[in-house]
Amino acid sequence: MDFFDKQFTRQVVEHDFALNPFEQAVLPFLLGDVIDLGCGLGNLAVAAAMKGCCVTALDASPTAIAHLVRRAADEKLRITAREADLRSLDIPGEFDCAVAIGLLMFFPREVVQAGLARIRDLVRSRGLTAVNVLIEGPPFMEVFRPVRLLPISRKRAA
Repeated sequence: MDFFDKQFTRQVVEHDFALNPFEQAVLPFLLGDVIDLGCGLGNLAVAAAMKGCCVTALDASPTAIAHLVRRAADEKLRITAREADLRSLDIPGEFDCAVAIGLLMFFPREVVQAGLARIRDLVRSRGLTAVNVLIEGPPFMEVFRPVRLLPISRKRAA
């Protein structure tokens, strides 16, 4: 968590709130009640709320959640942000959309499998679930080491 708190602190200081490519891709499809699991600074939550969604944003980082709570209040956005241990996803309610971008890759396989089932249960019938996961390769943090490792293997042409 220290790694992310430092990263989030740097982003706040630098006003670095750009959506990542996954967030950009899913934003046009979000509507109604949205749950953003592993929301970080809440960039996607803010963008979704600005387009009319009511967002529940959860993250384990106290730095990120404190920032998002202030930002949502300052901008009068419909965002409920709170700190949560997302390994169990013990979350009440149902949502029109559930988003878990950049979250599950940090957990062991068993936690991911249970998490995917729980995320499915959080979404109303005919709702949207947007999840990104690494399916093959080194642990995610290995990507940040000096030697660049790709998290997903590429098939070689025969």
